[in-house]
Amino acid sequence: YGLGEPKYSVDECKERDVTYAAPLRVKVRLITRETGEVKEQDVFMGDFPLMTETGTFVINGAKRVIVSQLVRSPSVYYSGKVDKNGKRGFTATGIPNRGAWLEYETDAKDVVYVRIDRTRKLPVTVLLRALGFGSDQEITELLGDNEYLSNTLEKDNTDSTEKALLEIYERLRPGEPPTVENAKSLLVSRFFDPKRYDLA
Repeated sequence: YGLGEPKYSVDECKERDVTYAAPLRVKVRLITRETGEVKEQDVFMGDFPLMTETGTFVINGAKRVIVSQLVRSPSVYYSGKVDKNGKRGFTATGIPNRGAWLEYETDAKDVVYVRIDRTRKLPVTVLLRALGFGSDQEITELLGDNEYLSNTLEKDNTDSTEKALLEIYERLRPGEPPTVENAKSLLVSRFFDPKRYDLA
């Protein structure tokens, strides 16, 4: 392959509202198997944008810069932060191979919250209740009694699996009439269907 000379200079491209590019030509070889005949030709593949000396591109007369995007690998990412009052908080983000993100965070009052797929945060105990740990006692037996759990249970307005399911459904599907059955099937499809959710 080879790049030809650009048709216009960088300044001319800006004036004419065209792309600063060079013609890309590729040498193509066609072989006829029956006869063994070989045809070779340079084929024009299109105009290939060129980078200017300042590290930019000129596309349709406008300067453009390529910004690389960091894509996080599936995993759990932990971080700590200190608020303006000197109180330390923590966050944990679970990024699956496929499916909804789960983001956990603590606030200044030591309440643990969760965001499901970047929705509004809700106390993490609401999610635990929706998963079948309906009572405060079951959650305390599961996690052990501590200050974070006590504060989170105090902030939690739900007191049963059904209420927790409805609360989550309203966050994930605002405007739709919530029913326990719809909420259950939504939670199962979001987190327990291997085709839609893969934690890695």
